[in-house]
Amino acid sequence: MKKVPYRNLISKVLGVSLIGLLLISNSLVAQEAAEASSGSADAAKGRQLFNQDCAACHSLTRKMTGPPLAGVGEKYDRDWLYKWIRNSSALIKAGDPHAVKIYNEYNQAAMTPFPMLSDADIDNILAYTDAPPAEPAAGAATATAGGDAGAGAGSGISNEVVLGGLIAILGLLVLMLVLVNTTLRRIAEASGVSLEKEKAKKRLPLWKAFAKNQFLVLVFTIVLLLAGAYHAYGWMMQLGVDQGYAPIQPIHYSHKIHAGDNEIECKYCHSSARVSKSAGIPSLNLCMNCHESIYEYTGGPDGPSQEDLANGYTNEFYTGEIKKLYEAVGWDEENQRYTGETKPVEWVRVHNLPDFAYFNHSQHVSVAGVECQTCHGPVEEMEIMEQHAPLTMGWCIDCHRQTDVKVEGNAYYEKIHAELSEKYGVEKLTAAQMGGLECGKCHY
Repeated sequence: MKKVPYRNLISKVLGVSLIGLLLISNSLVAQEAAEASSGSADAAKGRQLFNQDCAACHSLTRKMTGPPLAGVGEKYDRDWLYKWIRNSSALIKAGDPHAVKIYNEYNQAAMTPFPMLSDADIDNILAYTDAPPAEPAAGAATATAGGDAGAGAGSGISNEVVLGGLIAILGLLVLMLVLVNTTLRRIAEASGVSLEKEKAKKRLPLWKAFAKNQFLVLVFTIVLLLAGAYHAYGWMMQLGVDQGYAPIQPIHYSHKIHAGDNEIECKYCHSSARVSKSAGIPSLNLCMNCHESIYEYTGGPDGPSQEDLANGYTNEFYTGEIKKLYEAVGWDEENQRYTGETKPVEWVRVHNLPDFAYFNHSQHVSVAGVECQTCHGPVEEMEIMEQHAPLTMGWCIDCHRQTDVKVEGNAYYEKIHAELSEKYGVEKLTAAQMGGLECGKCHY
């Protein structure tokens, strides 16, 4: 009988156990050392403070209005950072070499002081800036890129597999029916049963039978003429009506993100709508008011929806559109300055009234107080801007007939309302009653 070397087995088990214990103890020691070096700072709270107070001028990995802050706690003394963050101007005036160097390098713009931040708050911020950047998991990236495909994989069985199984079962049923039919015919022939095929009766073709029936021909002709006239009238009435028109722009601009998620007021970008006939197209410099600091898109509060992912609206897509803005306006990201090399952007007009139709934005927006969504629809929900209303003459007339004019606080309207009430007994004043249906009001 072969002997089993129990002593060697025991020694191997003990050796492996000792190695495991050493590895565990080393990891615990390293973790305790990391916690001790960080001074029990909370990186999660530091991230919140960073986004609240620092993100407007600083990034972790790239130069912005201020220097990148990744690893800044290891570059400078902690006490010096406390003084710099709370009052950088005092260090600059005192001639501190680090403070003067940073001041001269970044356009001689002193950093905003933050005297309200405690030592613990600054430690939390430094714990966040000194922490290594989290690498996205491969599975998360695959799920984001795959969209609905990832959701299908997570459920266990995809729709394609189920559909393929159903098709296979149907094919087997058809094959079984064919085999059963063939077998029954062979059995019948072997038993001497004759299977006579019915002789096909001679019938007129359907088109000949229809042509001989004059009444059916008359009814069909009348119905065909009426249907053709109806569709021709509908097609001609749609000429020049571009409701639902949503062109692709050279730089993708999401009203859903700007007016929806970030709640930017419409008249911040279209400021001329208050004072002029046209709402105007905002200049790229207006976009750069925000995008000098916002150089990438990190997603909304709930992240991209499955519909957005299916349409290709990922964080990388929006970030790429911001780069197109930089190229058009001539912005050097690395050095944070304008190069002067600009490129015009050929925006595609969405709402385009005929030349013979007059419309004044300021009259409707400032005087009448009409909301932008009344004509343009829920722009805060539109990923691609589209023409919401038909903008036809009948649509405008209906609005003038149904909309009540706000006479309070307007002496001109109050006078007209008083005269109409006295003469015609008008209770509510509408745009139509003030001449809003006259041809010369809109056509000149």
